[in-house]
Amino acid sequence: MSEGFPSAVNTTVHFAHVAYRMEERYALRSPKVNYFQTWSAEDTMNRIEDADVFVVSGYWANALLERATNLKYIQSIGAGYDQFPLDELKQRGIRLANASGVNQNAVAEHAMSMMLGLNRHIHTGRDNQNTHTWRGMLGDLTLREDELLGKTLLVVGMGAIGSRLARFAKAFDMRVVATKRDPSTAAGPSDEVVTPDKLGDLVPEADFVALTCPLTPETTNIVDASVLNAMKPTAYLINVARGQCVDEPALAEALKSGQIAGAGIDHFWSEPLEEDSIFWDLQNVIVTPHTGGETRLYEERVIDILDDNLGRLRNGEAGLRNEIV
Repeated sequence: MSEGFPSAVNTTVHFAHVAYRMEERYALRSPKVNYFQTWSAEDTMNRIEDADVFVVSGYWANALLERATNLKYIQSIGAGYDQFPLDELKQRGIRLANASGVNQNAVAEHAMSMMLGLNRHIHTGRDNQNTHTWRGMLGDLTLREDELLGKTLLVVGMGAIGSRLARFAKAFDMRVVATKRDPSTAAGPSDEVVTPDKLGDLVPEADFVALTCPLTPETTNIVDASVLNAMKPTAYLINVARGQCVDEPALAEALKSGQIAGAGIDHFWSEPLEEDSIFWDLQNVIVTPHTGGETRLYEERVIDILDDNLGRLRNGEAGLRNEIV
C-alpha cells in the first residue's frame, strides 16, 4: 500500500451530484471504504473537509480546495475537466481523473436513434398522435419516410463515440466517412477517413452529418453557414457533441428555410434551452436536453473507474485510469 494513501477502512469517499444515485449504487458493491453523498452545493461545501476522495462534476468550485484539507484524489463524474484548476491541484498533490469513455455507447446509441427517428419521421408521428391525427398515405415521394440502407453518414470526430456510431451505421448497411486528426488511428469501420481540414470535401456527399467531436478551438463553430450551405437539402445534422460546435443562428436559418432536411440536437450554446428559442417549435428538429449519455448504467461505469483508481493509488502505482493530474 502507498504510504501517501490511506487504507480502505481509513478512506472516505464523498460523492456530490444533484441527481445521479452514486452513493446508492456504490452501496450495492459493499465497499470497505467510508462514503456519503451530498445533493446541494451548500452541503458539498460543508462536508468537503471529510473527503479523501471526491467524486464530482457540476458541484465543483475552486473555493472547495481551501476546506479540502484531506483531499487526495478527485474523480470527475463527466469527461470534461476544464472546470478544475489543474496547476493548483498539482501544487497540492491532488490527483484527478475524468470519466472519459463511460458514455461512448450511450451517446452513439442516442445519435443513431436520432438518425432513425428523423429518417422515419417518428417525431412527426408523435406530434400527430398528440393531436389524434391519422396521416394518410403519401403520393409525394419527397414527403415519405426513408431508409438508411445505402445512405452516407459523415462522422465528425472518429473517436470512441464516433467509432461506436460507425459500427451501428454499418449494421444498417450505410456508407461511413469520417474526420480524425490522425486517420491512421481510426478504430471504427469506415469507407474513408480524412483529416479535419478536408471536412468540406465530404459534406456534400453526406445524408447525415454527425458531430461526435470534443469542443476545442478548432471545433468551435465547425458547422457554420458554409458547411450548412454545402449539405444536401435532404441531409440531416446530428449534434451529440457540444452546442458550441455549431453556429446556432446559421443552423436555425437553414432549418427554417429548408436548406437542410432537419436536425437532432442534444446540446445547445445555452442550457437549459431558452423558453423562446426557435428550436422548440421547428417541426424538423428533435430536441433532447443533453441526455445523450445519461442511461441507467452511467453511475456503474463511473464507479468502475473509481474502484480501479482507488486500487492503483493504494498500490502506489504511478498512472491512473483516465489520468488528468
